Amino acid sequence: MDHSLLTNALIYLAAAVVAVPLAKRLGLGAVLGYLLAGMAIGPWGFGLIREVEDILHFSEFGVVLLLFLIGLELEPERLWSLRRQIFGWGTAQVLLVAGALFGAALLAGIDWRVALIAALGLSLSSTAIALATLGERNLMATPAGQAGFALLLFQDIAAIPMIALVPVLGVAAVDHADGAGWLQAARVGAVILGLVVGGRYLVRPALRIIAKSGMREIFTAFALLLVIAISLLMQWVGMSMALGAFMAGVLLADSEYRHALETDLEPFKGLLLGLFFIAVGMSVDFGVFLSKPWLILGLVLGFLAIKLAVLFALSFRFGIARGQRWLFAFLLSQGGEFAFVVFGAAATARVFAPETGSILVAVVALSMVSTPLLLVLYDKVLEPRYRGQNRREPDAIDANEGHVIIAGFGRFGQIIGRLLIANRVKLTVLDHDPDQIELLRRFGLKVFYGDATRVDLLHAAGAELVLSGHDHDYERFAPQDADGNLDRARGMRQFVVGTGGAYATPFLLTVKHSEARDASRNGVLRLRLRADGYDWEFLEATPPSLPNASPPDHGSAACH
Repeated sequence: MDHSLLTNALIYLAAAVVAVPLAKRLGLGAVLGYLLAGMAIGPWGFGLIREVEDILHFSEFGVVLLLFLIGLELEPERLWSLRRQIFGWGTAQVLLVAGALFGAALLAGIDWRVALIAALGLSLSSTAIALATLGERNLMATPAGQAGFALLLFQDIAAIPMIALVPVLGVAAVDHADGAGWLQAARVGAVILGLVVGGRYLVRPALRIIAKSGMREIFTAFALLLVIAISLLMQWVGMSMALGAFMAGVLLADSEYRHALETDLEPFKGLLLGLFFIAVGMSVDFGVFLSKPWLILGLVLGFLAIKLAVLFALSFRFGIARGQRWLFAFLLSQGGEFAFVVFGAAATARVFAPETGSILVAVVALSMVSTPLLLVLYDKVLEPRYRGQNRREPDAIDANEGHVIIAGFGRFGQIIGRLLIANRVKLTVLDHDPDQIELLRRFGLKVFYGDATRVDLLHAAGAELVLSGHDHDYERFAPQDADGNLDRARGMRQFVVGTGGAYATPFLLTVKHSEARDASRNGVLRLRLRADGYDWEFLEATPPSLPNASPPDHGSAACH
């Protein structure tokens, strides 16, 4: 066994376990914790890890998984509805930021080729940092989150022609044979067509066969195989691995296996994203910084000032609420992962000297480190000023999702389903029988594959409230996360209702997070869904036998 691999894994895990909780305890966020951990163990820290470039390339798979999972959340119709934001707003952001940086570089006397490549590379933002922060803060469905996602997606697309432009401007440009460009375009088109056809006619039947086997570990292995294969295929044709993974996710977004894929890949995404941030921290070359500290510091501050100014101005055009404009600008202010690729290609093509490339890479890395610090500034200084002036705007609701999730479509689930359909209530079905899923989808029902007894799967399906039956008692639990921890902001509430029987079942144990319980009444639980929440009220079948009996349980809560 390669002991160096185990030693490196021990170092990564130990650094993350120490730095990340400490950073979150100090209010700095998980991303900055990972970055600081990387700086500490990297070549310019304690020197425990030196293979920075190899680790960075491997950990980029975390970004790939992140884009794949985001694609699973966007059905093709939803993505098409965002075309204006992606291509309209995205084009405006890249051109305005690149134009401002290009103009500033020309005024500073920099050669136009160097200025152009530097401006284009720096116009891109970090998909990993921005999306991880949006997810951590539950902002993905807000106007700021939607606008940020649209810009990041366009940047991944725009990075391809930027990289293709580099050899044209360089001294080391390679002479391609006539028709090579058309051959490359045909190759890209063939791969995209293959993704569309394969996703529908090959991947889904394969998932169905594996699901029938009942072996969850094989299902997870196939999901990883799918993402890795698509990523390598896109890299082979010169496109972004992350963009290819996103396309694959979109193609499977309306699949019945969407939620199962999401829950199985989520742990790998988190680990690899953490490793990516650690690798970025290790890649900060303090040798270059120490050789020209004032130059690099000035470039970082100038770059951030220009990009922040453009993004803040665009936030007005994007319709972002006043209290979230600076948050939107801070989220996208840093340089991105593709800047490393663009500047590396430019150094190879001799667009600029290796020293210039090292300085630009240092600027990008330090700008990434600055983002969590800017977010701390927002949380501590700016956000309190806006609190009360602007309430958070309601999350965007996907109209294609059902209001009611039926966990299992057996005899009892079918009765509930018929009642809901008769009353024109939209529903989503979760079931683990592939044959049942195929049958229901032929009837036009929205059905997904998955074991509905898994709490993490219910969270992924967007469940707000869970109803389960019992012999005879009633109990209401506080909102909890997927791990059973109290989470009143984003948790899932459970009601246990079995109050129609002839006898009561006494409570023997006190269950964690129980808020109300009653084993002495018969009746029904009435639920009412409002635009921004829901109400519950227990309706007793007969008057209470005791004169001083407490009133039946009732209350209300907001939806997420």
